[in-house]
Amino acid sequence: MLDQQFMRAVSSFEGIILSQISTKNRLGARLNYTVQAGIIILGLIAVSILVLLLVLSSQINRISSVVSEMNTHFTSVSEQMENMNRYIDTMGKRVALLENIDTQTDVMKHSMNSIVSDMNTMQNAVFGISGHVNGVRNNVDNISMTMNQMDIEVVNMSRDIHRMGKPSRTLNSIFPFP
Repeated sequence: MLDQQFMRAVSSFEGIILSQISTKNRLGARLNYTVQAGIIILGLIAVSILVLLLVLSSQINRISSVVSEMNTHFTSVSEQMENMNRYIDTMGKRVALLENIDTQTDVMKHSMNSIVSDMNTMQNAVFGISGHVNGVRNNVDNISMTMNQMDIEVVNMSRDIHRMGKPSRTLNSIFPFP
């Protein structure tokens, strides 16, 4: 009878040990799945960061090109201002050359024609400046819109990463690691 009890005790002990081994194997498999999911999530985060960096670098190039274009516009404005100064100097010299009233009328007609021509040129220069300023305004609006879109995408990415991490946080609260 003692042998039977001993055999039952040994078989019960063996059952308990096998049950513990089975439980540890399941926990090990679950841990492996959790680690694989974590690696996949880290990979997704790395890809997201890479995409974000690519978007930012492309926008930096765009901003650089807009600044370069603005410099070109400012150079053009400076050149047009120099032309306007020359035209004003020319008008001043023409007015100073008027000597007498009889010749002044003819000279004034000629000068007025030149002034009208200069004013037309100045008006064209002002239209050109206006067009450049509108181009700069449009470029700044595009930059602002792009930055707003990037802000929205970063917020969405943050929300998605937080949502993707929720299962891992739940598993960590159920099975905390030592």
